[in-house]
Amino acid sequence: MDQQEYNEYIKRVTPVNPSWVNVCLAFFVGGVICTIGQMLTEWFLSMGMEKDAASAAMLLCLIGLSVLLTGLNLFPRLVKFGGAGALVPITGFANSVAAPAIEYKKHGQVFGIGCKIFTIAGPVILYGVFSSWIFGLIYWLFT
Repeated sequence: MDQQEYNEYIKRVTPVNPSWVNVCLAFFVGGVICTIGQMLTEWFLSMGMEKDAASAAMLLCLIGLSVLLTGLNLFPRLVKFGGAGALVPITGFANSVAAPAIEYKKHGQVFGIGCKIFTIAGPVILYGVFSSWIFGLIYWLFT
């Protein structure tokens, strides 16, 4: 296969992803998730909760809904449709913890769920905590 044939093959098998459509879908899905979060917060506030408690309750509801949708195998469909709009909010992080746990449960509680639950989210947690510690140390040294 020469270079021209190879380039034609690459053009033929590479999927075409219209960026503006993906951006619009991500904006829509992320906006819907944030709107649901705001509606939950307002509902909890109307029930007499303080602002911090209402925000925490809303986060718990969104995390629970994300884990439920992951367990029902609906969250991957939402991500396929809305891309980063579904993955960037806290719902995506909850999915990244729940999905490996569901996938590896057949290997048992310890070697399946216990060992694999943070396969995806673990590096995010590790580097997030480590970098905040480093930046805190730098801030402390220079102030």
